[in-house]
Amino acid sequence: MNSGLGHRPSWAEISASALANNVAAIKAVIAPTMLCGVVKANAYGHGTTLVARTILDAGAEWLAVATVEEGIELREAGVGVPILLLAEIPEESMREALANSLTLTVGSLEGARAARAQCEERGGVHRVHVKVDTGMHRMGVDPQHVTEVVALLNSSSAVDVEGLWTHLSVADSSSPEQRSFTRGQIERFDAVVEELGAQCPRLRHLANSAGALAYPSARRELARVGLALYGYLPEPWLESALDERGVALSPAMTLRARVVAVRRVRAGERPSYGRRRALLRDSNIVTVPFGYADGFARRLFDAGAQVLINGRRYPLAGVVTMDQLVVDVGDDDVKIGDDVVLLGRQGDEEISADEWAQHAGTITWEILCAVGARVPRVLVD
Repeated sequence: MNSGLGHRPSWAEISASALANNVAAIKAVIAPTMLCGVVKANAYGHGTTLVARTILDAGAEWLAVATVEEGIELREAGVGVPILLLAEIPEESMREALANSLTLTVGSLEGARAARAQCEERGGVHRVHVKVDTGMHRMGVDPQHVTEVVALLNSSSAVDVEGLWTHLSVADSSSPEQRSFTRGQIERFDAVVEELGAQCPRLRHLANSAGALAYPSARRELARVGLALYGYLPEPWLESALDERGVALSPAMTLRARVVAVRRVRAGERPSYGRRRALLRDSNIVTVPFGYADGFARRLFDAGAQVLINGRRYPLAGVVTMDQLVVDVGDDDVKIGDDVVLLGRQGDEEISADEWAQHAGTITWEILCAVGARVPRVLVD
C-alpha cells in the first residue's frame, strides 16, 4: 500500500496525467475560449486542492465552486486565480467571500443590492458576475430585469460587473426537442446581451461540459467545465466533438483496496447482512475494506456490480455493508494483500463510473461525488 494513506487499505488514486490530458482535450475543442474548471463538491469527489493545482498547471485559467468554504479552502492552499461562486449567497456570507477575493454571482435584484452594499463596505473594487435565467428556473435574474440589475451594480465604483452568464439545462440531450430548447436558451441570452449593449459585461459564459462540446455558439469568452475534466462525457454522443480534434478523455479516478481476509465457504451458505444470496458452490470468499460509507452503494449488489482482482471480474457474494464488501472468487487463488480495483482499470478490464451509474439507476456525477470523505486521495503519475 502507498505510504501516507492511513491504516486502512483502501484509497482513491487521482491521475495527474489524465487530468492534464482532459484539460488539453477540452481546450483543443473550445479554443480560444478560456477554461473555467469546476471543482465544487470536492472536485466531483477527486479532491479540491489536488485537482485545482493540477488543472491550473495544465492550462485552466479559472476555477468555480459552489460554496464560500470551497473557495476559502483554495485560497488557503495558495490558489490565486479567479474563483467564481456559482450561486448567489446570503448577504452575511458576502463579507467573507469578498475578503477572500471570491467572485460573486448575483441572481436577483435583492442580491444585486446586497452585493453592491458589501462591496462598498469592503472598499476597493470587486468582481461580480450576473446570472440570467434563460429557462432552467433554478436561479438567475429574469431576462426582463437584467438591465436594471446591471445598472444598479454599475452605479457603484466598488463593483466591477465583469461577467454575464447562464446555465444550459439540457445541453447533454441529443433529442431534437431538447436541442431546440438549448438553442432557445442561447438565443434568450443573446437577446439580453444585445439589450445591454455597451453595458454588457466583458466575460460571457453559457457552456457546461455538454455545452462546450456540442454548441460552439455557447463557448464565448469562458466555458465552465466540470464532468469532462474528470474524464467522463455527460452523454456518449458528445464524443464526436473530441473525435473531430483527434483527442479523447481519460477517467482520472481509480478506487483501490486490498484483500484483508480469505475464507472457504460451503455451497448454500449466505454471506453478509440479510443472507440475501446463497452460494451455488463451494467458493473462496474474500473481504475488501470498502463499503457504502466509501461510495459503493448497497444497490450495486442487486444490480450485479463486480470488482477487479488480479485482472479478472468477480461478483459480490453478499450485500454491501458500511465498511466492507464480500466477493466470490470461486476456486481462484486470491490472497490477503492482493490488489482490488473497484473503479478503474486493471489489466485488460475496466469498471467505469458510467457502469456504476447504470447499475445504480443514477448519473455519473452522483457516483463520483459519493466517494466518501474518509477515502484518502493520492495524486499519481
